[in-house]
Amino acid sequence: MRASLLQLSVDSSETAEDRRLRAAAKVRDRAGDDLVVLPELWTAGAWAYDDWEREAEPLDGPTAAAMSDAARAAGVWLHAGSIVERDAGGTLYNTALLFDRDGSLRGHYRKIHRYGFDTGEAVAMGGGNDVVTVATEFGGLGLAICYDIRFPELFRGLLDAGAELIVLPAAWPAKRLAHLQLLVRARAVEEQVFLLACDATGTHGGMQQAGHSMIVDPWGTVVADAGDGERTVTADVDMAEVTRIRTELPVLRDRVLGIPAPVPH
Repeated sequence: MRASLLQLSVDSSETAEDRRLRAAAKVRDRAGDDLVVLPELWTAGAWAYDDWEREAEPLDGPTAAAMSDAARAAGVWLHAGSIVERDAGGTLYNTALLFDRDGSLRGHYRKIHRYGFDTGEAVAMGGGNDVVTVATEFGGLGLAICYDIRFPELFRGLLDAGAELIVLPAAWPAKRLAHLQLLVRARAVEEQVFLLACDATGTHGGMQQAGHSMIVDPWGTVVADAGDGERTVTADVDMAEVTRIRTELPVLRDRVLGIPAPVPH
């Protein structure tokens, strides 16, 4: 599987619509890839809290329409990062969208862990409840967003739901880049999965974002790192490595705590 992370610059000098058009063009340019990933809240800006109400949209809004068209045109699976979703009741969510090669929305995930410590997401958005994996031709694909990476129980839940590959869009602060790099590798090693973390770059809402989008294998090796600035990083991912590593180092079978209850037949 060939995967590409589109490390977009999210800057307040550009409108959400202009960024939407630019991102769609970048996705279309990835024809020949299998999976393309965008960052967290790249339309509205993850740190521009005051813009969220204005930029919020439904699941079938303008970002979903543009990304669906781009995925279909390129013939790729597209993890379109996340949007500020407004549901029918008016609640806002930080919601990830996954489209297949035909442009069909195959899964969405509302961010469970809201960042902000009584500001930002923590007060402006609702929290999701569901652990989400999607069956793909590559294997089970688990969905998480940014701050979720600090909560290993979610990733163990994704493992139990069949994840072999986890995608994490982010808008991580540059001043805590070392935490992101450490946690992404740790989660990949713990769950013996490929972990694709697509981070934003640029400064938005007064926050410099870290960049350094990463593709990490189940051994914790960084296969690709985008570094600083707007760029695309691509790597060939051999999903057979998941089975090989889980077989050669079968630590997951030695779990004692938190094992899911058996399902009655």
